[in-house]
Amino acid sequence: MSPLDARGSATAAGRRVVVRVPATSANLGPGFDTLGLALSVYDELVVTALPAGELEVDVQGEGAADVPRDASNLVVRAIAYAFEAVARPLPGLRLEAHNVIPHGRGLGSSGAAVVSGLLAAKGLLAGDVEIGDDTLLRLATEMEGHPDNVAPALFGGLTIAWVDENGPQHKKLLVHRGVSPLVFVPGFTMSTTLARSLQPLQVPREDAVFNVSRSALLIAALTQSPELLLAATEDKLHQNYRAQAMPETDKLVRALRAAGFAAVVSGAGPSVLVLADGPGRRLEAAAIADTATDTPWETRMPAVDFKGGTVKEYAEDST
Repeated sequence: MSPLDARGSATAAGRRVVVRVPATSANLGPGFDTLGLALSVYDELVVTALPAGELEVDVQGEGAADVPRDASNLVVRAIAYAFEAVARPLPGLRLEAHNVIPHGRGLGSSGAAVVSGLLAAKGLLAGDVEIGDDTLLRLATEMEGHPDNVAPALFGGLTIAWVDENGPQHKKLLVHRGVSPLVFVPGFTMSTTLARSLQPLQVPREDAVFNVSRSALLIAALTQSPELLLAATEDKLHQNYRAQAMPETDKLVRALRAAGFAAVVSGAGPSVLVLADGPGRRLEAAAIADTATDTPWETRMPAVDFKGGTVKEYAEDST
């Protein structure tokens, strides 16, 4: 008798898992829709299986005032998507979310929500259906639309993501220990849809070649030669086109780069990511942000997350 036959559903009511997923910064300048970096800022989620048809959603922290508490919640939708993908009936759910990743700021909050739901489903289904890394990446990409945020959220570190005839793929790389991320987060948000709409469908050939060279250089800079980060983060495919929608972000990026810092728009913005070539340099960059624009910036100094998203059985001392 299979676990499904024995219990009447794929997941017994009362089963509980805890999920932890990092923030991500995509593009990293020239690596549009391809490169992503996991950062040590985490959303945490406890999910409990309930009798079928029941749903309880509690959200604390970032987005608590705006996140849906019904079946339209992105985490709930991701859990349901995974259960449907493996042909298992969806149990009732209780979600207890503690969100730390800022929403609408270019730090992968929607990708983290998708990955959180998929990992929760993986944990709830453990022992019945095993959901592997390739399936997780495929499902996450189907929901998010592109893999550059979900790959580092799932696997950690620096990821190169692409799609071929077999679906989304990724390669995880270890970041040089001399690379020290710094993130400036403004009080305003940016719509990813709007940001993407500002880009032209075609770009000059020389701009495409420019970005190919910088993307290749960026891999070397992040993994071997941090002193090359300033040149390696130059971009001509998306940041200039989006600048009109977030002038304060553009102003800060330009001020930091003029001072020698590898500053880029984080994801679709409006946050700014600096890839400093040493922890001490981050304080210098923070001082520039204090005076470069009229916008106040929240300064965060995360590490690179090397682990990615995790899921485990809930214990009372889970952190």
